[in-house]
Amino acid sequence: MSEKKKNHFYQLPIGYDRPIHLTLIALTVFGLIMSTSASMGTDAADYIGLIFTVAKQLVFVGAGYIALLFLSHLFSFSLCKKYLRELVLGTLIFLVATLFFREVGGARAWIRIPLGTYEITLQPSEFAKISIMLIMAIFLGDIEKQEVSFEELVKRPLGFIGLFLFIVMILQHDLGSAVVMAAIAAVCFLIPKHKALSKWQYRIILLVLAGLAVVFVVMATPLRNVLLNSESSNYMIRRFTSALNPFADKYGTGFQLIKGLISFATGGVSGVGIGASIQKYTNFPAASTDYVLAIIVEETGILGFLAVFGGYMLIIMRLFNYAKKIESEKAKMVLLGTAFYLFVHYVFNVGGVTGLIPLTGVPLLLMSSGGSSTMSFMAAVGICQAIISQYRTGKLK
Repeated sequence: MSEKKKNHFYQLPIGYDRPIHLTLIALTVFGLIMSTSASMGTDAADYIGLIFTVAKQLVFVGAGYIALLFLSHLFSFSLCKKYLRELVLGTLIFLVATLFFREVGGARAWIRIPLGTYEITLQPSEFAKISIMLIMAIFLGDIEKQEVSFEELVKRPLGFIGLFLFIVMILQHDLGSAVVMAAIAAVCFLIPKHKALSKWQYRIILLVLAGLAVVFVVMATPLRNVLLNSESSNYMIRRFTSALNPFADKYGTGFQLIKGLISFATGGVSGVGIGASIQKYTNFPAASTDYVLAIIVEETGILGFLAVFGGYMLIIMRLFNYAKKIESEKAKMVLLGTAFYLFVHYVFNVGGVTGLIPLTGVPLLLMSSGGSSTMSFMAAVGICQAIISQYRTGKLK
């Protein structure tokens, strides 16, 4: 009787990972509190707007949690393979749909649903990150035929993913999301142990190292001064120069970074108290989205920052631990892809708001106000819980 009860839809399946689940809930609740606090500055004179913002985030969290529960019970690689065509087609339609809506900040990355004077936005590129993991896993994981060429193996998965990236980077003009999607695909590509892939896996590693070296050279050599003295009006170049010196354009692209650094400096060890931020009331752009970490540190101090970091690391390490134990390459690709999804968002967001790297607009998962990233990551964790459950109960195929 008790076993039957545990298999109800509103509960996770037998064998799920409890630490991951409890940590996810704790981070989500903390994120709701902090995104609400950060939104008070943006909607200080609009109480209806603030209520709508909070209610919208609650709906997104609820939808994400339902998706987590649903996928933790339903997901299997056989079912995913059966509906792979629908997954690819649905992702493409969802991504292209954004092109019919107005652009914001030079990007057409959102589907906008008007609700009176307010609107709900969805960012399909967040969900495309899950599609990429699943496509890579289905096509490249656990390949039994060894006598198959590299071209035969990769032409379909890389064709689909290349099309996703083309839409996001070229048509939507969303470079940050495209970089994250490409990084997730690269990590998944490195996992399969097939002789036709090994040469290109080494090349991917060398390419990544070369890219990091280029960034280091630009940031730490005289080339830095060339950029700082550049008069270019290109928005991406201005973001790069603002990361090097936010005061070079303190009323333009450096304005947000300066506000964020003031918040970091104000927080100290324990912060000024939840809800007591001063910076959020001083025309702080994107305080509840891209820069929510600055408000978290201002209000909860370095302790709040460490709590978020610790929660992220616990989830990542648990996923790595299962990936190490599980023999299935498909399962490894999804588990490590989800772990890297969380990690790269953390690195890009923290690096951007602290000026270590140019700001990419990548949200801090479960913390930033924004429903798409919350729902997408919760759905990814639901898939991971299904894999973990199947592994621990001996049903993983």
